Amino acid sequence: MKSLFLFCMAAAMSVSAFAQNLQLHYDFGRNLYSDNEPTRPKVTLTYEKFAADQWGSWFYFVDVDFSRKFTESAYTEVSREFRIGQQGFAAHVEYNGGLSQGGGSFQQSALLGGAWNGHNDDFSTTYSVQLMYKRLFRSYAYTSAYHSFQLTGVWSTTFCDKALTFSGFADLWRGEKAFHHGQLVFLAEPQLWYNFHDHLSLGTEVEVSNNFVYNTIDDQTFFINPTLALKWRF
Repeated sequence: MKSLFLFCMAAAMSVSAFAQNLQLHYDFGRNLYSDNEPTRPKVTLTYEKFAADQWGSWFYFVDVDFSRKFTESAYTEVSREFRIGQQGFAAHVEYNGGLSQGGGSFQQSALLGGAWNGHNDDFSTTYSVQLMYKRLFRSYAYTSAYHSFQLTGVWSTTFCDKALTFSGFADLWRGEKAFHHGQLVFLAEPQLWYNFHDHLSLGTEVEVSNNFVYNTIDDQTFFINPTLALKWRF
């Protein structure tokens, strides 16, 4: 999800910061693509946490997908940044991976690179750009380890007297198809929230992707999967 990261990242350049939130999403993807995504979970619970210290910051999130009978999967991304100077630059280290119901797993990866983080004068708008080397590991049958790269952008802006927040991320990386054929994978998850007060928000997330959704029905690679969501900030 990554939406919490930019709320605190810019402020953390000079002071300590800590924040966390819990999001509950109802996903409409299976209704929109009943043939292509017949098993897509409809409910996802997301926990995000950010903590800063004198050297930089920690950030992680966990997505837990549910069906009527099972906890279908749990996916996490954990990152550490080390500040470089006072201009918003940082070294970025990250791990991505998780487990799915039935003993399967997501393909694990490790990332290493640089980040540039910034903000406007009142911190109502924040942003980050990250360029990283990415190593994907052989995590289960029919996968292979390979070298890759990832370009990530993260943003957040709050407006209308703090009533609305537009945030999200976009990732572009090199993936592999069958027989080690390369492909570019794009994934973005913009979010729009109406903030009732400092803790509770109602909103939506729209997953926009190309070459990301696993689809064996036809040749479609581009998908748009919206959600209806609640968020509680601790």
